[in-house]
Amino acid sequence: MKKLQILAVALICFSGLTAQQSLKYVNESDGLKMETDYSSDDEEIRDILSFEGIDYMKLKFEDEGLKGKSYKLTVKEIWDGKVTSESTVFDSKKLGLPEFETLSEAELKFRLIAKRTNDNKLKMTFKFPRFSITRQYDALKSDDYSLRNIAHESNLELKYDEEFYLFAYILPYKREDGSKSWCEVGTAGKDLENWGKRFRIEHYLLFEMKFE
Repeated sequence: MKKLQILAVALICFSGLTAQQSLKYVNESDGLKMETDYSSDDEEIRDILSFEGIDYMKLKFEDEGLKGKSYKLTVKEIWDGKVTSESTVFDSKKLGLPEFETLSEAELKFRLIAKRTNDNKLKMTFKFPRFSITRQYDALKSDDYSLRNIAHESNLELKYDEEFYLFAYILPYKREDGSKSWCEVGTAGKDLENWGKRFRIEHYLLFEMKFE
């Protein structure tokens, strides 16, 4: 399993943008299993995703403990090293859809499609089996944004009844020689809210998941 983790992170870091690489990764802690499927198995679709600058992920959480749990995703917007806002992306208890307030099965699946738009917004669509949610966030004029599953890149613990970091939408760390690295940021692990100061990143988003 350790070799798989190292290979997965190496491939993602090498590609920079996950849309360029089809890759599946499994993370498990506290009995909760998360499977992340990056991009597409179809080479032509991967080419289109890469050309359009689209990040695409499929996520599946599995565990008997998920039954009866609600699910919530929040986001922190960080500019110039400071958290400038925190908001809810979705909260199953507040969707206005009683049948989706809590999970009736031992799994939660959704797909995530994201890109920077021409008017400098980070547009993200979360597609669940029977509904979808779209959110937009202010962004810089840069093609370097990359959506990362930070829970697996930094091997973070998945938890019940408390928030855990799941995604990060980041700009790369720019080295003194002019090269760029998403990996040094994505695998940094701790003190995520201070990445802006540590890596001199002007803007990024941090997403936290909670099952309760």
